[in-house]
Amino acid sequence: MTTRTLKQVIKSIATSDGGGVKLLRSIGQRQNLRLDPFLMLDEFSSMNADDYIAGFPDHPHRGFETITYMLDGHMLHRDHLGNQGDLKSGAAQWMTAGRGIIHSEMPQQNSGRMRGFQLWINLPAKEKMKPAAYQDIQPEQMPIINLAHGGTVKIIAGEAEIEDQTIVGPIQSSSTEPLFLDIRLHAGADFILPIAPSHNAFIYPYEGQQEIGLGTEKQTLTTHSAGLLSNGDYLAVQAGEENLAFLLLAAKPLHEPIVQYGPFVMNTHEEIEQAIADYRNGRLVLPD
Repeated sequence: MTTRTLKQVIKSIATSDGGGVKLLRSIGQRQNLRLDPFLMLDEFSSMNADDYIAGFPDHPHRGFETITYMLDGHMLHRDHLGNQGDLKSGAAQWMTAGRGIIHSEMPQQNSGRMRGFQLWINLPAKEKMKPAAYQDIQPEQMPIINLAHGGTVKIIAGEAEIEDQTIVGPIQSSSTEPLFLDIRLHAGADFILPIAPSHNAFIYPYEGQQEIGLGTEKQTLTTHSAGLLSNGDYLAVQAGEENLAFLLLAAKPLHEPIVQYGPFVMNTHEEIEQAIADYRNGRLVLPD
């Protein structure tokens, strides 16, 4: 059994997107700062409505999946398929852009805290032009495990072995077999999790800091940094002097070329040019 270690740290940078929503971007801040098949991770968190009130008006996507996970707040999703979904505190949204989708995500509050994450996961070439799909996942659909030494694990996607229990999340994707966990540990608590050796994985602490690894080989990862993990069979984590909250993401790499132009992620420049032309001509969301 091999412990995964910290092989690269990507510190978040402040940026904005959509109508001017302020956020922190780690993975994906540059196109060479990715972890196959993960394309981007954004964190948004503010008590100031001016930082989020403009939301994300209508915009297109093609060729990948987006996962939005809300910790606090209320957003409304609408898309060209007629889907409409309330994304409230503790809920998640899994959207497969596939061949094309045009959607908006707009705040349904003008005060209070808005906090959450958006993750982009690539699709394999054979699935990039499949029909778009959308799913809301309510908090009560996500299993939460109480850990013996304090803390909890919420399972948003995938399957995990946690303290001799096999726990299955509400989202299963055969393309990349993603695992998406929200883990909270008491100060000083340890946590060990098996991770499929075939999967790439990273962690993102959003409260507190953590020690990764065992014994003298422990490495510190600070808040708002994505920690890319080495290959291995399991992850060993210890919370620091404060309570710790972090995301753990793992998925099967695709090993395919990536060509990205804003909201379009394909395998070749020609496919990107086609996506742009389809959007301009009103064919992005039309069947072939």
